[in-house]
Amino acid sequence: MRSLRFGVIGTNWITESFIKAASEVEGFTLSAVYSRTEDTAKEFAEKNGAEHTFTDVEEMAASDVIDAVYIASPNSFHAEQAITLMNHGKHVICEKPIASNVKELESMIPAAKENKVLLMEAMRSTVMPNFKSIQENLHKIGPVRRYFASSCQYSSRYDKYKEGTVLNAFNPKFSNGSMMDIGIYCLYPMVVLFGKPDSVKANGLLLETGVDGEGSILLNYGDKDAVVMYSKISNSYVPSEIQGENGSILIDHIQDMSKIEIRYKDGSVEDITIKQDKPKMYYEAKEFMDLVKNGELESKVNSHQNSLAVMEIMDEARKQIGLVFPADTRN
Repeated sequence: MRSLRFGVIGTNWITESFIKAASEVEGFTLSAVYSRTEDTAKEFAEKNGAEHTFTDVEEMAASDVIDAVYIASPNSFHAEQAITLMNHGKHVICEKPIASNVKELESMIPAAKENKVLLMEAMRSTVMPNFKSIQENLHKIGPVRRYFASSCQYSSRYDKYKEGTVLNAFNPKFSNGSMMDIGIYCLYPMVVLFGKPDSVKANGLLLETGVDGEGSILLNYGDKDAVVMYSKISNSYVPSEIQGENGSILIDHIQDMSKIEIRYKDGSVEDITIKQDKPKMYYEAKEFMDLVKNGELESKVNSHQNSLAVMEIMDEARKQIGLVFPADTRN
């Protein structure tokens, strides 16, 4: 197959990270850049070697210079942009969270199916080799009784917020906040491993702008429970953990999955880490490109069903803490 020609929406650091990582996957070509302003699009395109620029998503979608698009615009734009692209036959890998809410995602999935294109959420951790190692070794710890995940990272943008400047990260208009930005890193692996929980109980601290600065969610699975903590206004240094009756799997960092070990109840320790020497976003880019090349329309790991289950959890958690986005009230 000829190279897969990509367009990108978004000209920030995460888009550059994706381009750098995807460039290491055989067959990747950056063909086009979208930005709201021509100057920004041209500057980014020149810097990253793209030939075409667009300031209109509809024009980009209708063009014949791209096969697939990586979307890294603010969360509130994901659904509309993805549907426009898919309606023109373009494959879409969409930065997490894939949408603002369940309603948006439920309009994206049929668009993918009707147009016979791949739609995948860009959740990097669940397609990393070390997550596969967790899946393959999970049986060793016996019946699982608790999943604990923590992702607490003080945001440099919070300093600006405290000074009175509200950047995108803390603006509800863009469907942002702590849960959407990093809480999802705790929830997605849980859903891939154990499915959708029976019940959800959420707590969170709402900032004056209306987004959550930090929060925690208790989830019940009947035979096990899950505890998830996340924050953009404080740091945590504890590993995440899957506790079983015979031992526990320790995950040094839920987002990066760089060191994984089993600590058995007899005191022995087994290192099940697999070397991950590629850029962090390489694995999601490869997963997506392999699926396109093989004519598959859905990832088995970052599947529509898993993305939907995670979004349902976040919708319920937001409802419980009173976190409402403008996107929730759109028709």
